[in-house]
Amino acid sequence: MHQRKLGTGGLTVSALGLGCMGMSEFYGEGDEAESIAVIHRAIDLGVTFLDTADMYGVGRNEELVGRAIRDRRERVVLATKFGNVRGPNGERLGVSGRPDYVKSACEASLKRLGLDVIDLYYQHRVDPETPIEDTVGAMADLVREGKVRYLGLSEAGPATIRRAAAVHPIAALQTEYSLWSRDPEDEILPTIRELGIGFVPYSPLGRGFLTGRFKTIDDLPADDFRRHSPRFSGENFQLNLDLVGVVEDLATAKGVKPSQLALAWVLAQGDDVVPIPGTKRVKYLEENVAAADIVLTPDEIQELASAFPVGAAAGERYAEAGMKMLNL
Repeated sequence: MHQRKLGTGGLTVSALGLGCMGMSEFYGEGDEAESIAVIHRAIDLGVTFLDTADMYGVGRNEELVGRAIRDRRERVVLATKFGNVRGPNGERLGVSGRPDYVKSACEASLKRLGLDVIDLYYQHRVDPETPIEDTVGAMADLVREGKVRYLGLSEAGPATIRRAAAVHPIAALQTEYSLWSRDPEDEILPTIRELGIGFVPYSPLGRGFLTGRFKTIDDLPADDFRRHSPRFSGENFQLNLDLVGVVEDLATAKGVKPSQLALAWVLAQGDDVVPIPGTKRVKYLEENVAAADIVLTPDEIQELASAFPVGAAAGERYAEAGMKMLNL
């Protein structure tokens, strides 16, 4: 597995990471033993960059990842996040970037993970009620205290990114990015490249849609949150399915799977781009890892980009409430 740098402070990770969210919530029922097997297989294949958050499974995902890496900690770059506040029963209580909350959230994550230090600590969503300078100032304190190594932001807007970077170096920005979510190309990517910040796309497979595995809404588990996602709903499903057909045709012509072609396209967007596709199946993990070795020609990259212009996907990324929390 090739390595890529995030930011200018020395953080080096595998070119492809592993998103662990779906192992504990949102994408149907999980299997802890199989999830740990996926994490172990990923590490063996050279995927050293693991992504979790305190809200995934209301802390259960951090506990799962912590158990999985306990005997191989030195081989892993571990990223987690704070900011999306949830109650003990999973209820959503809003977003917080208050300095006292930042520090208490970090302590709770370290305990659940069973770690002494978090490699990359993100603010999961920007708190519009707390100046970003105050939030990042508290995060910087955690670096000075040796509890965190590098700082990151998630779904932050250009102005916020600039203000944050003026307080402390930001190693990475995490935002949704894929063939059907290309909005970051307009302002986000130019901003972070100017500032020397790495880019970590989540949902690089369009929440699984770009794999071609979903032909009807009934292909999703009954408790899968994507059933309520605008892009998976109503007529949007069929419109987006037509887009996936383009990926399938191009993948067949190249002799690869649609998921691999879609991931290869994201990887081809720059050496500062480190996608974190999520999976809870070893089979799909291995398919994703193989995508890191696929070389696309300039013509192939352009053909995919032309087929998926900005705004090509039908429907918003999130329901209305979720959209209000983006790009702040």
